[in-house]
Amino acid sequence: MPEGPELHLAGRYINEACGEVVFSGGVERSAVSKNPAVPFSSEAYRISATSRGKELRLTLAPLGPGEPQDLVFRFGMSGSFRLCPAAQLPRHAHLRFLTRETPPRALCFVDARRFGSWRLGDAWQPGRGPCVLSEYQAFRENVLKNLEDRAFDKPICEALLNQKFFNGIGNYLRAEILYRSKIPPFEKARTVLEALKDQEQNPSLTLSKKLKLMRENPDLLELCHTVPMEVISAEKKLLDPDDLDNYAAFKNWLQCYLVPGMSSLRDRNGRTIWFQGEPGPMAPKGQASHKKRARLKADPKALTPKVTSRASKRHPKAAAKSPELAVKEEEEEEVADRPRKGRARGRRKATTAPALSEPEVPVKARRSHRMTGRRGRRGAAPAV
Repeated sequence: MPEGPELHLAGRYINEACGEVVFSGGVERSAVSKNPAVPFSSEAYRISATSRGKELRLTLAPLGPGEPQDLVFRFGMSGSFRLCPAAQLPRHAHLRFLTRETPPRALCFVDARRFGSWRLGDAWQPGRGPCVLSEYQAFRENVLKNLEDRAFDKPICEALLNQKFFNGIGNYLRAEILYRSKIPPFEKARTVLEALKDQEQNPSLTLSKKLKLMRENPDLLELCHTVPMEVISAEKKLLDPDDLDNYAAFKNWLQCYLVPGMSSLRDRNGRTIWFQGEPGPMAPKGQASHKKRARLKADPKALTPKVTSRASKRHPKAAAKSPELAVKEEEEEEVADRPRKGRARGRRKATTAPALSEPEVPVKARRSHRMTGRRGRRGAAPAV
């Protein structure tokens, strides 16, 4: 699922590929998209992009008269941008901006699973904190000055997905950050961050002592910036899904997430966290951690955690899913991206309802079966 680095790289791609390109006409939307139509048209305009955390803003700027139009995108689980010939549109191109060339090209927002979205205007989504990539100092201050927030009552692995404080961090990044910081994923978030705050504000620590402490215990908040920056500044474009060599390079870059030999557990939001060593004091009860088998390294399709027999009994449908689908469904949107209303109620229902219930027979059909049986018994008269 696209996280902060992917959004940043998408913005860079748009600016590099479209910087000198002139677009023309209206904005086309696919018939199946439920996102809003874009009421913009111009004889000549240019497109630029800016990313912030898990959002990307496009600006359509007319070269002549007319007001610019801004759009803010969230990529969901499969969103991306692609510039291609207009006569060869990719599947699932749900928004298209046509160039003024002959033959024309199209900048497309491609989203196979349709969890991505866009909205009109230049405002970022309310409630999202500063970007871990482009606003590091503001991000750090926002976390350390709000440690009384209830978000930090949770395990650190769950707090890292809260976009109010960690805008841009997703599932693979949290695993890599916690692995490098040597922090158990289910340690209480406030405990981890208060220790960091005390270390930062301790006047008795000299610079050399602070540097030594940082070497022995890497700064979690700094890793929230430097680990995503590794992906962005890599020599190869690690996240290009169309380049198999680059995808292999991305897998080799991963040190923890989906790596053979690492343990995994599902957090309280149902998302899998990969880690090494002990899970920590707030680990979910009644859930044994399991390790990714080493043989999976040779099989790029076998990317899902092993399903235990107990899980298979409770969720037989999930146990039968293909590896690719299971990985995609594991990468659900982070907590802050989903509407809060009714979420807790929905989770309770999901845990109490059986995974495979028998299809309910309509009342009329049940009655007809009983009546048929009765008629059969009445009609079968004893032999004389």
